[in-house]
Amino acid sequence: MPLRTRRWNDPQQPGDGLRLLISRYRPRALPKRKETWDEWRKELGPTPELLAAFHGKRGGPPLSWPEYRKRYFAEMRERTSAIDELARRVAAGEALTLLCSSACTDPAHCHRTLLKGLIEARLAAGKRSSSDRGGTRRRGSGALP
Repeated sequence: MPLRTRRWNDPQQPGDGLRLLISRYRPRALPKRKETWDEWRKELGPTPELLAAFHGKRGGPPLSWPEYRKRYFAEMRERTSAIDELARRVAAGEALTLLCSSACTDPAHCHRTLLKGLIEARLAAGKRSSSDRGGTRRRGSGALP
């Protein structure tokens, strides 16, 4: 599959294609010449407020994963054009690797995996809509959760 996820400091692998850093923050003290990504799409990372809440840095308990997931999806509703663009690129056969923080060691609980799911949902919706009779799009297809 031409859509992968990794951490920014994971070694580049054959087939990674375009490596996109999807984080609000650029890794500290990393010289530009040592960047491991081709593009930085910070608008696709969680907002600083959401990230702080998830880690319990706003004085309250850390957000649960289901709550974080819900809030991240809500933020991404404002980024549908960027998600659509990435889905079109993958549909056209371009390989993309979504990169996130080196500290994020659990891909099952990371926004890079959530974003991958959103892109895959767009791809599936595009396949469904192109196979519909008359080329009409099914109501609600491709919507964010």
